[in-house]
Amino acid sequence: MELDAFSRFARTYQKGEIIFSEYEPGDTFYLIQSGRVQLVKIIGNIEKILDILQPSEMFGEMAILEDSPRSATAIALDPVKVLEFNRANFEVLMMGNPQIALKLLKLFTKRIYDQKRRFMILTLEDPQAKVADVFLMLDETQPNIDKTTDQREFKTTVEDIAHWAGMNADQTRDILNHFVNQRRVEIFPDRIVVKNINDFQRFVNSRRKKT
Repeated sequence: MELDAFSRFARTYQKGEIIFSEYEPGDTFYLIQSGRVQLVKIIGNIEKILDILQPSEMFGEMAILEDSPRSATAIALDPVKVLEFNRANFEVLMMGNPQIALKLLKLFTKRIYDQKRRFMILTLEDPQAKVADVFLMLDETQPNIDKTTDQREFKTTVEDIAHWAGMNADQTRDILNHFVNQRRVEIFPDRIVVKNINDFQRFVNSRRKKT
């Protein structure tokens, strides 16, 4: 994405520096040029890692789109360089660079969906339902998944599932082994197979209604 013309909007943050905090008002969003940014959220008095963002990814865009307080805290994991946009210079960007604007709008759409979908997983109280819902999310969003049968094959790892569920790897592995014993999943070194994705859908729906 050609953004050299917007170097005047560049800002840098040192490792460990808080870029913004959950619940504070915000009118800016950020596009990462270098370094990684960690998003964390307090859920039930426990700090959960929502995501670790890489260069070319954006964050904080809900402040522009919904005029809402920050839904998470953003922390620089490395020395970070970002482009910082507010409503005024975002309009300049949109008007002067339609190709970039289109790319940003597509990114906005995906980020909004990802954040809302991830929050749906984290708000489930049942850890087994959280793990099952991660597979449902992957089924909704991953390309090139064969959906001609109820069985699904995901090129993912236990650690990936744990990350999305907001749980530690050991607890996630225990739950997956429980699913293996129930013959609901099979675990391979490079993939995890869900025997019946609709079974997980019914299971998650029943747990979500209870919460």
